[in-house]
Amino acid sequence: MEKEIDNLIKHWQKRNISGFYYRDKEEVARKILEIIPVSASVGFCGSVTLEELGIIKQLESRGNKVFNPYLPGLSREESLELRRQGAQQADYYLASANSVAQTGELVFLSAYGNRSAGISYAKNVIIVCGINKLSENLDKALERAKVYATPLNYKRLNWSPDKIMCCQVLIIEAEVTPDRLKVILVGEKLGF
Repeated sequence: MEKEIDNLIKHWQKRNISGFYYRDKEEVARKILEIIPVSASVGFCGSVTLEELGIIKQLESRGNKVFNPYLPGLSREESLELRRQGAQQADYYLASANSVAQTGELVFLSAYGNRSAGISYAKNVIIVCGINKLSENLDKALERAKVYATPLNYKRLNWSPDKIMCCQVLIIEAEVTPDRLKVILVGEKLGF
């Protein structure tokens, strides 16, 4: 597995994507807190991986301004507005891919578009993925995202099966701006 991860990180380097590998989620949380200054604002999208890391609570507790659309008591409109602000105005945007192709592509599915917008356009982006999200190639990565991750998200969010959840598909193949997009792979299973 180490050779595959080394090759993947090399693929990303050629595409202006900074890749990192850490053994466990504690190391990853430390790295994210090291990368993001306390003075920076942070946006994020819904993610089991980020929940399992506990990184949003850590950022909030140390004083970062976090555009948190999941705070209790928010109306739907307030939550959607915080998603927009987090994707467009935050200094850093955090997310997790639904799947990562060993050929370098990152696959994201989004219902409302804030994930796609934040990843595509935020000033700085950090993507965190467990090694369970690795797929052989882009076709397998798309299949994993749609066939494996999507049904689990339907169940987790009590989404009606007759309503389409994954309205947008974003595939990142490369990055124009060096060092804007960072991908951190974790040597354990995180999210789905």
